[in-house]
Formats: sequence, C-alpha cells, structure tokens
Amino acid sequence: MVHDDNFVLKAQYLPSGDQPKAIKQLIKNINNGLTDIVLLGVTGSGKTFVMANVIQKIQRPTLIISHNKTLAGQLYQEFRDFFPNNAVEYFVSYYDYYQPESYIPSSDTYIEKEAQKNEEIDRLRLSTTASLSTRRDVIVVSSVSCIYNLGSPVEYGKNILEVVCGMNLRRKDLFLKLSDLQYERADYDLKRSSYRVTGENIDIYLSYKNQILRLSFLEDTLTNIYLLNPVSGEIISTLKSFILYPAKHYVTAENVKEKGLKKIKLDLDKRIKELKKDNKIVEAYRLEQRVNNDIDMIRELGYTNGIENYSIYFDGRSPGDPPFTLMDYFPKDYLLIIDESHITLPQIRGMYAGDRSRKQVLVDYGFRLPSALDNRPLNFQEFLRRKGKNTIYTSATPGDYELNLAKISTSSKNKGIVELIVRPTGLVDPIIKIKPTKSQVSDLIKNVEKTLKKGQRVLITTLTKRMAEELSAYMQNKGFKVAYLHSDIETLDRSDILNDLRLGNYDVLVGINLLREGLDLPEVSLVIILDADKEGFLRSDKSLIQIMGRAARHSAGKVILYADKITGSMQRAIKEVERRRKIQTEYNTKNNIIPKSIIKPLRKEIIARDKKTKKQKAFDSILSQKNVVADALKMDKLVFKTLPNKQKKHFLKALKLEMEELAKNLEFEKASIIRDKLKEFKKLTQY
Repeated sequence: MVHDDNFVLKAQYLPSGDQPKAIKQLIKNINNGLTDIVLLGVTGSGKTFVMANVIQKIQRPTLIISHNKTLAGQLYQEFRDFFPNNAVEYFVSYYDYYQPESYIPSSDTYIEKEAQKNEEIDRLRLSTTASLSTRRDVIVVSSVSCIYNLGSPVEYGKNILEVVCGMNLRRKDLFLKLSDLQYERADYDLKRSSYRVTGENIDIYLSYKNQILRLSFLEDTLTNIYLLNPVSGEIISTLKSFILYPAKHYVTAENVKEKGLKKIKLDLDKRIKELKKDNKIVEAYRLEQRVNNDIDMIRELGYTNGIENYSIYFDGRSPGDPPFTLMDYFPKDYLLIIDESHITLPQIRGMYAGDRSRKQVLVDYGFRLPSALDNRPLNFQEFLRRKGKNTIYTSATPGDYELNLAKISTSSKNKGIVELIVRPTGLVDPIIKIKPTKSQVSDLIKNVEKTLKKGQRVLITTLTKRMAEELSAYMQNKGFKVAYLHSDIETLDRSDILNDLRLGNYDVLVGINLLREGLDLPEVSLVIILDADKEGFLRSDKSLIQIMGRAARHSAGKVILYADKITGSMQRAIKEVERRRKIQTEYNTKNNIIPKSIIKPLRKEIIARDKKTKKQKAFDSILSQKNVVADALKMDKLVFKTLPNKQKKHFLKALKLEMEELAKNLEFEKASIIRDKLKEFKKLTQY
C-alpha cells in the first residue's frame, strides 16, 4: 500500500511580515544546492509557518529535531494542523521514567534498569516507522531520540504481513507470522499488539494505530478485511488489502536469529576466557549466567529484556559500526530541520560519550558482553553523515557552529543566513527594565499583581530548583495560582501545565531551564529573570535573549531583570533585543501597523488521557518533598501500615520523585536505596 500524496498546506492566513522574503530565500538556497542554511527567527515571527511553506514547496519527507519533548509536542501539534491530510508523526523516548542499567564498582552496587514505559508514545513511534515505510508525505517531529539505536530498517521492512482479499492463508501460518511480528494471542483481553480469534474472524489490535484489523475467513480463504473502532467495534473502513507492520522495532527473521544466537554464544565463550585470564572469576560467572538466560529467552520468545544490547548480532553490523536509527528510515533526499539549533546541536554532540562511559563499566565487570557498547546513539560525526540533502537550523540565537557550517558571518550580505525579524502581527520585542536585587521578592510580587489585574500571565525563571520551590511556596501562600515546571514532570503533563496557564488555572509559572526556547504562550506579558547578573549557561546572552522572547507574543510585553551589575552577557542581550526592536518599530511606522497580541486557540492534547492524573504533579506536596523523603526513609513498616491511604500516597509520591531526580543526576546508589524503600512500602498498600 504505497502512497504518492503531496504535501498540502492548510492555513487560515497567508505569509506576512518578513515571512514571504524568508520563504523565497530559503527555497532559493535549497534549489542552489546549499546544504546548510540558518534561519534566524525571533520569537513569534512564525518560523514554524515558514518551515511549513518550505516543506510544501520542496515536497520532501522531513525530519524536525527538537531538544526537548515539550517543544517537540508543540511542534507536532502545529505541523499536524498545517498538514491534516499528510502523515505528521511524533517520535520521542517512550519512557516517562528511565533509570539506566549501571554498576558502581566502589561500593559494588548494581542498579538494574528500571523504566516506566508510555504505551501511547510507543504506538506513535511505531506509527512513524510504518509511515516512512509506505509513503513520502511524512513529517516527523522528534527529540534527540532519533539518534539512538532503533533496529535495522531492512529487517523491519522484511518482517511485514501483506494480506489481500481472496488470498489463500492457513490460520496456522497466520498465527506463526503474527508471532514473528511480536503480536501476542489474547482471546480474553485484547490490547495493543495482541490478537484474538472469534469464530471465523481474527481481530488484531494494531501496534501503531488505535484501530483493530479484522480478518474474516471462509475456511482458508481471506474473504474480508476491516478496520474497526477498538471501543465501539464499529467498522471504520472496508479494505481490499492491508500491510501489517511489526509490534516492535527489534524483529528478526528466524534464520538470522539462529545465526545471531550462535555468534552470541561464541562471543560469550571468548569473553569468559578473557575474564578468567584476568582472574575475574566472579565477573565470568555472572556474565555466563546472564547471557545464557537471555539466549534462552530470545530462542523461546523471540525477545528478552535488554535485547537491544544484542542488536549488533541481528541487524548485520560489525563491532564499531554505527547503529541503525530513525534517520536510516528516511530516503536520502529528506529535509532536516534542527529546531533551536543553538541548544539541540550541543545536546546531540554530547549523547555518545555519556552512554559509552556507563556501558564500559558494565562490560568490564561482567554484566554485559562488549556488544552492549554497540547499542548506542550516533556520535556527532556519524550524525553529520546522515543529515538530509539540506539542513535548516532555526533559532533566535543560532550558535557559532551552525553559522560557520553555513560559511557565513553576521553581515547582512550573507545568503546562507535568512533573518526573520518582523512579526506578522506587528509585535515588537519587549521593553527591558533592570532592577536591584534588594527587596526583589516584594517588588516582584507588586509587578505580578499589576499584571494579573489586566488578565495577563507571568513567567518567572530562577537559577536553582530550590529557589524555584521556595518562591513557588511563598507565592502560593500569598494566594497566587502558581505552577512549577521542571524536568521531573512526565512528558505529556508538561503540555497540560502550559495549557492550564493559558486557560487561567494558573497565573504564574516558575521554572529554571524549561521556560527558555519555543514556548508559545501569548497570554504572557511579563517575564521576570532573577539573578540575571550571574554569568553562566543559564544567564548567557543567548539564554537571556531566549527567556526575554517569551514576552514578545503580547503587545504589552515587558521583561524585568533583577541584577546589581550589568554583565557582558546582559549587555549583549539587551543590545540585540534593542536592534530587533528598532527594525520592527521602523517597519510598523512605515506600513501603519498597530501591534496586536497573538490570539491562538488551545490545541487538542497529543494523547487523550485520564484528566485525574494530569493536575500539577510538579507542585502538589513536592514543596516539602525533601523532608517527606527523610521521614519516609526513617519510617518503620508497621508505622507506615497504620497510615491513612491518602498519607501513604503522599509518601510514595515523594519517594518516587526523589528517586527519579537522583537517577537523572546519575546518583544511582542513592536512588537504589530509595527504590528499595519504595518497593517495601508498595507491598503494604491496599488501594
């Protein structure tokens, strides 16, 4: 089932401001063969709309990489609205919580891999590869997850099941094929990636769509193919043919699997000899037990926990070869867009080294075969070799690397850099005020109150999580509806908090580093930056410009910097904002434009979920989290058992959040202590 659809952009408005000029220049640069192009677009200038127009013009599959899941989700929703009839996909890590497997030699502590998988995001990932395998009108919005090992696209493409009405297909053969595709039989509880048999019908709950595929038989003849609604069972469509894709990305043909298992066994024997030669008897025994168990699981079930560590044996790679990633599923002529390139590129550059360091310890101490080192993200040079035919770097503050890569400087004569300074709405960059840090909190409160009286919203950014927590608690006690956005919040809940701010469920949002790039919050008119004079990554000129840009979507946009001195970063940032503001003001005067605040409706959620779980996990009972954790670790099991259910939940929630934070900061030993306490308490719960 091959698609030859064209990209069709649907928007209620036409390009305006600097957008027509930028679109024209970008297309010209691509047609002239420029491989690397920078789009310097200020906040609210419509970079996404410009990119959508470029995609429609060049008609190529497109990969858009964002540096965090929140922004990836926002971009996904925007492109989905622009291209409702094309395949717009969302590809991010499917873990809401992830503690990687690791070992700490100094204390002989092994931390088992522990993860909380989001099944809906897994479905969207599978939908991505299925779309890339069948059509060209595909836009994938991804986090840096796209540079991680995914499994061979060749093996994935081979392991499909194509069914056609009227074909002869024995049920026994169908069941074997479904097993190869990692679908499980579940006659009583049909769920995603499973199938059931009811009379002459076989219902398959697709791994990559919220639909059920029904195959109807008359003896061994396939008579009808339907797609059903999984809830109501109603027929969505009747088909003549259908291609069924695997339920997992790691799938292998039987002959390849057996060949791979033999190679694993040979490498195991070789590694055991090496360990024994180095007098590592315990390590050799540990490795032998683990790998043999994994071999048995793969042979019997076709899968094992941690199978990705053996991927090199099944996808045709040699040791040291780069892994197969999402980028390998794209055709060679695809367009790559790196959003917020000044932060996304350094993130891509740093993935490989951290992953390698952790896994080398596991290999050295007999927890994994050396093949685990080849289950990795791409290094930066490998990433560069897999870039699309053309790459566009979008940012309000592009880094020196991408500017140099495009062989440009900052002069206006450059063709490789396209500026997007004038906004379609006529909005200008915000007014900036610098205030002393003395009595900054009381002054902050006054400014917030003034803003809220006008029905507008406020963003506050601090340097540390502790300061953010204390300020949030203080403001909540003062009666403000305040939320706290941080990295512990599950992927999809971050968007909910931002939507709640727009709806007025919260008036103030406090954060550290998640309030910088790309957030589309037109109701925000005031941005407050505490400790603006503390030089460093979070208060560099690029960071300050990005943070201040959050107030540029409102006609009354204003920024307050609390600082006792003007640093070099502050000076450069203020100078650049004033340069842009001058260009924007002159354009408005020349064209008789009166700036208007952006009005944008709330988009539907990426994934429909239980609303009861979405409320502010970032704040509820977390303000005293450290004390709660300390109390919980001291608590006896008998005491915990006597607590009311509500209080038990409070303790469990605090322990879980602290464990995740420690794991995120690579403090695995401390995280394992809390994990054990958490497991101990969970056994005592009755709800």
